[in-house]
Amino acid sequence: MQNPQQPGVTLSLAGKVALITGGSRGIGAATVRLFRQAGAKVVFNYRSTSAQAEALQAECGGPDLCRAIQQPLATPEDGEALVAAAVAAFGRLDCAILNHGIWPPHDAPIAQLTSTQWRTTMATNLDSVFGTIRAAVARMLQQQPAIGDARGHIVLVSSTAGQRGEAFHADYAASKGAIISLTKSLSSELIGQGIYCNCVAPGWVLTEMSAVTLTNPETAHKPLSLIPLGRPAHVDEIAAPILFLCTPWAGFISGEIVNVNGGAVLTG
Repeated sequence: MQNPQQPGVTLSLAGKVALITGGSRGIGAATVRLFRQAGAKVVFNYRSTSAQAEALQAECGGPDLCRAIQQPLATPEDGEALVAAAVAAFGRLDCAILNHGIWPPHDAPIAQLTSTQWRTTMATNLDSVFGTIRAAVARMLQQQPAIGDARGHIVLVSSTAGQRGEAFHADYAASKGAIISLTKSLSSELIGQGIYCNCVAPGWVLTEMSAVTLTNPETAHKPLSLIPLGRPAHVDEIAAPILFLCTPWAGFISGEIVNVNGGAVLTG
C-alpha cells in the first residue's frame, strides 16, 4: 500500500481510469479534479454545460488525460452509452462514480406531486444509475486485475434525505434511499469478485444546485439549523471521501454508507 521510504501518505490512482457522472460542476467537478491529482485518467459526462465541461477538461490535462463527454443520463441505455464511451476513450474502467442527480428545488406536497416530476426524478437519479452500473460491472468483470489489486470500485452518491426522508421532496428522498439499498445489494453480490461498492451520503453542500436555497436568507435558516457544524459542506469535503474509497487504504471497506454531513444525520 505505502512505500515506507516515501514520506507522507499518498492516495494514488496512477494507472487507473475513472468515470465520474455529473462531472462538469459541483461535487462532480471537485471529484474530477481530485482524481486527476491522484493520477487517474478521468472521463466525465455533462448534459448541457459545455463551456464549463470544456474548461474543466483543459484544466485537468486535456482530452488525453481527462475527457468530457456530452451524454444525458435519463435512461439505463444512456448509462450504458456513457460507459462505452469511457472505455473507448481510455481502454478500460477501474472506478465508476455515480454522482449525477436532480433535486427539484420547489416544495411539492405529496398530494400535489405530479407523476411527471416523480418519473423524471426516478429516471435520472435511479434508472440511469442502474444502466451505468450494469455496464460498468460487465466491463470490470472482463478485466484482469493486478495481483493483490481490486477488480473495480463503484461509489454511489446518496444523501441524508435517503436515510431520514425529506418532507416535500419525497421523490428525491425515495430515489436516494434506493441508492443506499442498491449499494448494499451490489456489495453483497460483487465483493467476492473483487469489485468494491460503497456510498457517500452528503448533507447540504454549497453547489449550483443548492445555492438557490442556501444563499437566500429566507430559505437558508432551516437547513443550516439542522447542521450541528453550522455550515454547508464544501465540494472538496465530499470529493475526498469518494477518492479514499477507491484507494487501497479502503481495502477492507465495502457496502458502507459514509455520512459526510457535519453531524446532521444524527439530529433528525
